[in-house]
Amino acid sequence: MKLSTFEHAGRRSAGVVLDDRVLPLAEVNARRGTRFPEELLALIASGSTDELRRARVEELAAAAVPLSEVRLRLPYPAPPKIWCIGLNYRSHAEDIQAEQPEEPGSFMKPSSALLEPGGAIELPPPELAGEVDAEGELGVVIGKQCRDVPLESVPEVIFGYSTTLDMTALDVLRRNPRYLTRAKSFDTFFSFGPVIVTADEIAGVDALEVITEHNGAPYSRDLVRNMRHRPFDLVSFHSRVFTWQPGDLLSTGCPKGARIAPGDRVAARIDGVGRLEASVVRRAW
Repeated sequence: MKLSTFEHAGRRSAGVVLDDRVLPLAEVNARRGTRFPEELLALIASGSTDELRRARVEELAAAAVPLSEVRLRLPYPAPPKIWCIGLNYRSHAEDIQAEQPEEPGSFMKPSSALLEPGGAIELPPPELAGEVDAEGELGVVIGKQCRDVPLESVPEVIFGYSTTLDMTALDVLRRNPRYLTRAKSFDTFFSFGPVIVTADEIAGVDALEVITEHNGAPYSRDLVRNMRHRPFDLVSFHSRVFTWQPGDLLSTGCPKGARIAPGDRVAARIDGVGRLEASVVRRAW
């Protein structure tokens, strides 16, 4: 299934994407007599997506709303954790003249950095950060509370996948690697969605191609199999550090970031998962 959160007629709803339409979960409940949570994070935590599949939602397509008439929003506005991986592709490390770490180069981002899909990345004033990258990545959405997950059990705890956009103030990072969190945490420096694809839709995660588009053209691309630390390994590795929660988001790294300037448009695209777009402006202070 493909799931999203959208606005239509002044109301925000979670729904199932059916080709070029989206079916509100409220309609599923009304027509099937079910009680699915009508917010996406609550749906993930409920563990009821197998039941939702059995509800034969594709038969309710006549009650769905055309995607052309809705505004797709963040799947949910405050993931319990946003955990990201740096320098996971060799091309990215080479681009910023950094060495790939032996262990995952992980860091967290605050929910205040979140940007709505299709919104504007706000560049800080040049005296704060004058060189910013936009990085398209594969996001892993956790579906169950878990810790100490063996590698072979990781598929059991993944809810699905999404596209993510991660921004980095490179000049802040260059001044001192310990400034990584600050370089990543400006407002509007992260987004995900607008669609989450459940894990059963993706036959082979390693075969996915992660693409960053810059002003309408592919800027960088690489396959998940070329990551230094692949998604399943990352989920298992970090489960030995902390407890994963339903709705946690793991952004797995980009092949190479695109330097952005006001007026640009950037996007993360992963065929079979989705496309996430943003414009670029200079923040007014």
